[in-house]
Formats: sequence, C-alpha cells, structure tokens
Amino acid sequence: MIDMRRLLVLAAVALLAFGTGTAAATPAKSKTTAAAPAVPPPPAPFEPLPPPKIYLFRGAMGPIFSTGMDRLEEKLTKAGFSANVYEFTICRWIGDRAISSYKESPAPIVLIGHSMGGLCSIVISEMAAKENIPISLVIAIDPAHATGDVPLNVERFINIFLSDSVLGGGDVVAVPGFRGHYASYDLKENSRVSHINIEKSDDIHRQIVEMVTQLPRIPPQTQADAVPLRYLVPADTLVELWDSGVRVPVRRGDTMESIAAANRVPLWTLAQSNSLPENAQLTPGQSIIVPRHLTPPEPAAAMALPPPPPAGRK
Repeated sequence: MIDMRRLLVLAAVALLAFGTGTAAATPAKSKTTAAAPAVPPPPAPFEPLPPPKIYLFRGAMGPIFSTGMDRLEEKLTKAGFSANVYEFTICRWIGDRAISSYKESPAPIVLIGHSMGGLCSIVISEMAAKENIPISLVIAIDPAHATGDVPLNVERFINIFLSDSVLGGGDVVAVPGFRGHYASYDLKENSRVSHINIEKSDDIHRQIVEMVTQLPRIPPQTQADAVPLRYLVPADTLVELWDSGVRVPVRRGDTMESIAAANRVPLWTLAQSNSLPENAQLTPGQSIIVPRHLTPPEPAAAMALPPPPPAGRK
C-alpha cells in the first residue's frame, strides 16, 4: 500500500525543484535608467562694456589744418560719448592721463589722430602696452611717415592715408605676431583728397561714430580668423571702413561677382585682397578673403567724397 505521507513529500519536492528551475531560466527584469547626456552649462550672458573714452589728436598747426578733428569730436560728444581733442605736442601727458583713468575705471579706449596726431595714437598705444592695458580702436588719418608699428595690445586698427603725401603718408604696419583686426586704405588715386582735407569727410565721421557706438556691444571673440586688409582704393570710389577680412569657402557655382554680391562688397575688394583678376575662375573648396564690418552695414551705407582741397595737394 502506498504511504500517502511519503507521496505528499515527494510531490512537494518536485514542485519546489520545478519552481526554482523556472526562476533560474527567467531572470528578473532589472530596472534600467537611461543615462542623460551631459549638457554643457549655458555661456554666461555677455555684459556690454562701458561707453568708450575717446581721445582725438590734431596734427601740426592743428587749429588751422586739423579742424576736421574738432568737428569729429563735436559729433562724438553729441552722440553721448566722452570725447576730447588735443594737440599732439602733449601726447605723452594725455597718454598718462588715459592710463590713469583706465586703472581707476576701466572702459574701452579709442584713439583717433590726424597727421602727427596719428603718430601720437601709436605712441599712447605703446605706453598702454607696457601697462598691459588694451586699446579697443585706433584710427590713424594720414599719419606722419615716422609713425611706429601697431603694438599687440591694439584690438582694432584702421589707417586711412595717402602714400604719396609729404606731410603724412605713413603706411603703418603691425608688429610681428599681431592678431587683432587691421585695415589699411591708400587713397592716393583720388585726386580730390589731400592731407589737409582727408580728416574732414562727413561720411568718414559718420562711419567712425557708428563703429564707436558698436564697440561696447561686441561680445569677446577670438581674433584668430581676422585677416589683415590692405587696399589701394580706386579713384573716385566710395570707401567703407571695414574692420578686417575673413576667409569664406567657395561653393559650387560661386563666382567673384556672386561672392561680392552676397557679402555686399565691391568686386575690386575681392580682387585686391585675394590677388586675383575680377573674372577669376574659382574652385569649390577654395577660400576667398572678404572684407567685413564690426556688424552688418546699413543697406545704403556709403562714403561721400570729401570736399575738394583749397589748393593743390601737399
């Protein structure tokens, strides 16, 4: 006769073995948590800089021959800037004052000079370099031949000059290793421009006021892509004060004309900055240097020709 108790024990052991095997064959589902991708912190918002302090310098016999600097000072002051015009003869004294002012209350420094005043602007830039003080913008207007090189602490430099001028004619270059923005404009082909009226152009003044207005609103950016510009401006050509150049890649179908139109620059600027004829054939992947502004220009921005000189060019 079958022992019922023994049968029940065997059945319980069998059920236990079956349940354990099933559990081993079907592992429990583990809860997996997807790793969230690392999100870089947002960049700190750019705080606009304080309004720049502007120092303008006349050339020799400035009250007679550099009156355009006084008119420019009036326009900058009317636009709400701290701007003052000085004689180049007190250059170093003003440089010391500018450096002391920056140390007390840092603000962008802008230096603008005509003739010997252009030379003075470079002298003050060199003084500031020894104190590790940046110069935001230097504009030299037909500076003297003896003007030194642009030092490394200058962030933006523009030279508007006449290479055949006896009183000015300073073809100012930058020191080796300069990484800032640089643009040079030789106006010797324009017979209406002379050393004693080059600083009086109302439209040059307008563009300078616009550049100074933009400076505090430009966020810090690398200058590694800034390409120096050097132009011999064609006769009777309207001049735009570009900031520097930038390299753009040529795409399939691009031409010199289409690139100039897309960037709203004259065709001659591309030809000169790239040492190419205006009808040059371009290859996809090739890079072309294009002039650029601090910010995009107004559609109708153009520079009016200065008034004719009262006498022959000097």
